Amino acid sequence: MDKIHAMQVFVRVAELQSFTRAADSLGLPKGSLSRQLQALENSMGTRLLHRTTRRVQLTQDGMVYYERCRDVLATLDEMDSLFQHDPATLSGCLRVDMPVSLATDYILPLLPGFLQQYPGIELELSSSDRRVDVIREGFDCVIRAGTLENSGLIARPLGLVNIVNCASPDYLNRFGFPTTLDDLEQHAMVHYSQELGSHPQGFEFYDGKSCRFIKTGGAVTVNSTQTYRAACLAGLGIIQAPVQGMKKLLAEKKLIEVLPHFRAKPMPISLIYPHRRNLARRVHVFMEWLTQAMKKYIA
Repeated sequence: MDKIHAMQVFVRVAELQSFTRAADSLGLPKGSLSRQLQALENSMGTRLLHRTTRRVQLTQDGMVYYERCRDVLATLDEMDSLFQHDPATLSGCLRVDMPVSLATDYILPLLPGFLQQYPGIELELSSSDRRVDVIREGFDCVIRAGTLENSGLIARPLGLVNIVNCASPDYLNRFGFPTTLDDLEQHAMVHYSQELGSHPQGFEFYDGKSCRFIKTGGAVTVNSTQTYRAACLAGLGIIQAPVQGMKKLLAEKKLIEVLPHFRAKPMPISLIYPHRRNLARRVHVFMEWLTQAMKKYIA
């Protein structure tokens, strides 16, 4: 048994939670892949994966072994390019996650330049509003907006983004232009929540010391940032969103800023990655590129 190859197969199955998808991604017959993993478990003397008809999950021992495999494989990748400084020598796949609006509005237009500089790198880019499990889903790094929970991961602060209050011209024509916080009693908000069913807090503003909330009306709650913006454009209510994603719409007068003196507290943006002793060089390179790119985004 080729132990290194078996480890690579195990990591891919663990990340994709599927023998079929892992076999397709690696270009291997499913039966061959299954036999390699069985041989690996036999050599380790423990079960690494729970297999069901619907999905594959790591056992407790499998979680520990998965992390060690990631470290070992990252170290091997690093050794392959230890004395090579030509960008063309960097290769391998990166798995990254970031908010949808950040990916579509800013990062994707910049990616051709990065991939031209590092033609051997492949990128798997996940974009959703849910918070992915960095370790279990095998992400090399993710960008997260908002206050972070204590997850044991490494967090690199990238900066703060200002929040702007927006409404569509149609909405303001129908309900009037709010000029004071008291006016919000007569207005509706589009509510945003990652988990539908939670209770909306209302209009948020920062008074210089703490965040405060004012109850408002609003018949629509969404769990997608793209839907959030679309609902505002449709005249369903006021939204509070990062100014970077609203600049074009504000400049084109498709959205209008309201209550500019009552903004929410600026939102922190962070780069999150697993605590590994040896990150592959391609991961280091991409994270440095991403950090520099985000400086221009936040500015």
